[in-house]
Amino acid sequence: MNFQQLEYILSVDKHRHFAKAAAECFITQPTLSMMIRKLEEELGIKIFDRSRQPVVPTKEGAEIISRARELLGKASSLKTFAAELKGEITGELHLGIIPTLAPYLLPLFLKSFTHKYPHLKIFIREMVTTDIVENIKTGHLDIGILATPLGDLQLSETVLFNEEFFVYIDEKSSGIRKKYLLPREIDINQLWLLEEGHCMRNQVFNLCELKKHDSTGDKLHYEAGSIETLINLVDNSRGITIVPLLATRLMKPAQKKKLRQFAAPRPVREISLVTMNDFPRKTLLENMRKIILASLPAVITDAENRKSMVKMKKLPVNN
Repeated sequence: MNFQQLEYILSVDKHRHFAKAAAECFITQPTLSMMIRKLEEELGIKIFDRSRQPVVPTKEGAEIISRARELLGKASSLKTFAAELKGEITGELHLGIIPTLAPYLLPLFLKSFTHKYPHLKIFIREMVTTDIVENIKTGHLDIGILATPLGDLQLSETVLFNEEFFVYIDEKSSGIRKKYLLPREIDINQLWLLEEGHCMRNQVFNLCELKKHDSTGDKLHYEAGSIETLINLVDNSRGITIVPLLATRLMKPAQKKKLRQFAAPRPVREISLVTMNDFPRKTLLENMRKIILASLPAVITDAENRKSMVKMKKLPVNN
């Protein structure tokens, strides 16, 4: 058994076709088939069902492919780890970030980060929490930036900051005349929410205790895919929504007048860098943490401001 054979079975699994996999690996199809058969004989397991088109892994083969992907990922990370020991930050970095954070945080630190590491190839994907966690565990992502805690013993969480939540409310609502609002004062029948799968949706559910209320009298039900959509809904269709602090920095002056703070203790969400426990690129992780923290607005990093905050609990994310 060798790494090359493992790369071959991953390629066949990717294309579900031996000829296409052979072309990707720059070898002939007979050679690729022979190498995979040798691996199957050595393991005593049939990895692919060749009687079906497109070719598919067997049940046992799918497990072997999963382990092969993990092993190749660790082999690749060993090379980058060795380079970091010599002070070189190169190779690839696959980063996942939740959609309610990506448009507001990435522009703050990405330019500085890429400037510091010009030889690092960075791939970034917006994904909901459950997808980020799954992709970190399968090796498709190296680092996730998301709301924590996750309570997963396989993962390590490096806390970055706590981000305050605000109420965004239209001018005709009674709450607009109050400087501070309590969660119980929010009319859930006027509350615009993110769609299923977003961890922020679950935090808002918990904050406003939505499961304890009956909103069946509401005639309009709409679940948005982004914070910007929620803001536009309030601007054009009235109502209320909940937005994180970084999203408020992009608002126009007229929109900022619609923002209201929660009464103390003010709710926040904890944002962290998340990796597997054995993630080897500690230097890269720590430097990313420092660059992100240096890019944050003072209102987030101010110690006095943080004293009147309380973390919002998370409910399980249902996709």
